[in-house]
Amino acid sequence: MADFGLVRSVHVTRHRARLAGFALVLVTSLAACAAVYRNHGYVPAEEELALVEVGKDTRETVSQKIGRPSTSGVLNDTGWFYVQSRYKLVGPREPKEIDRQVLAVTFTEAGVVENIARYGLEDGRVVEISRRVTEPNVKGLSVIQQILGNFGRLQAGDLLAD
Repeated sequence: MADFGLVRSVHVTRHRARLAGFALVLVTSLAACAAVYRNHGYVPAEEELALVEVGKDTRETVSQKIGRPSTSGVLNDTGWFYVQSRYKLVGPREPKEIDRQVLAVTFTEAGVVENIARYGLEDGRVVEISRRVTEPNVKGLSVIQQILGNFGRLQAGDLLAD
């Protein structure tokens, strides 16, 4: 009878070890599938933007108050464009861009702030979120459309290709 108890004890120990291993694999698999969110870029908050006055501040004072952007007008340097994107990563899948915001600060030829506008992306279309000046056209809108227009088109393979 003593041998039967020892065999049963070894069997129970192996069974528990298998269950523990299965539980570990299950927990690890679930953790790997949890969504991870990453933010790239910088767009000043509304509180910071409140410090910038249209018609008074210059490029230098805007730089001191909210910092310089990583992007400015490409062709004629009419404005500064602050861009922020939010990506969702799930497991081994390709990251998906779920949000993009662009803040455009345009300047007159003298370098004084002419307009401040915030743009978002909704269903692949440029959407104006807020604007400080109510003039009919916004300088550099085509640059904003280009920045927001690539929503979801950029893939990691495009960056790595020779």
